[in-house]
Amino acid sequence: MKFAVIGGTGLIGSRVVENLNAAGHRAVPHSLSTGVDIITGQGLEAAVAGADVVINLTNSPTFDDASPAFFQTSMDNLLAASEKAGVGHFVILSIVGADQVPALDYYRAKVLQEDILKAGPIPYSIVRATQFMEFMDATLSMTTDGDTVRLPRTPIQPIAAADVSGVVAEVAAGSPLNGVVNIAGPDVYPLDEIGRLTLTAKSDGRSVVSDDAAGMFAAVHGDALTARNDARIAPTHYTDWLSSTTRD
Repeated sequence: MKFAVIGGTGLIGSRVVENLNAAGHRAVPHSLSTGVDIITGQGLEAAVAGADVVINLTNSPTFDDASPAFFQTSMDNLLAASEKAGVGHFVILSIVGADQVPALDYYRAKVLQEDILKAGPIPYSIVRATQFMEFMDATLSMTTDGDTVRLPRTPIQPIAAADVSGVVAEVAAGSPLNGVVNIAGPDVYPLDEIGRLTLTAKSDGRSVVSDDAAGMFAAVHGDALTARNDARIAPTHYTDWLSSTTRD
């Protein structure tokens, strides 16, 4: 099968390309760096030409109220080009619980992306993942003030990018779900506890203060960002991942 992986040079996309090619498929990465612009449409028709499956792993450059426009335009352009090319399966990566956090612009934008795909002309699959382990450093930086990191006690169920990529590749190579599969890591932690684990493992001198009003995750209520009952549970534990990334 031939796959056009839009956003195929990023954290998840590069691994998806690698997984699909290792399985004997032909997966081609596309991004701005390869001349494909999903907002202007430049290079899109050529990118999806002959593809059996399109995997869209692009992301908004901002997480604010500009993000819905990004997903609206990019999905409109991608779906139009994919329909013209006769693509039979369209896959996107979304967020577990995105529809449960309407207070966040970015999460509303991801729900919009899902809705556009569901209403579109192409059979589809949506993979929803919990928060990536790889994004923990950025999460800490967002609420750092000097030597203090303020984090809410929001329950988080982190998943490794390698595990996400494996499921995305598997789903993309299968028949369209015309639905959603949820994936999550094996452990649930309060975000402030993950922060402390991370800083300790990295011998980082900052300290974590629990503050339920701090940062974007303060807008999350209850366990909205943890796995649903039907979720697939990935094998990588956060403490093992953290140990492997700090060993060197």
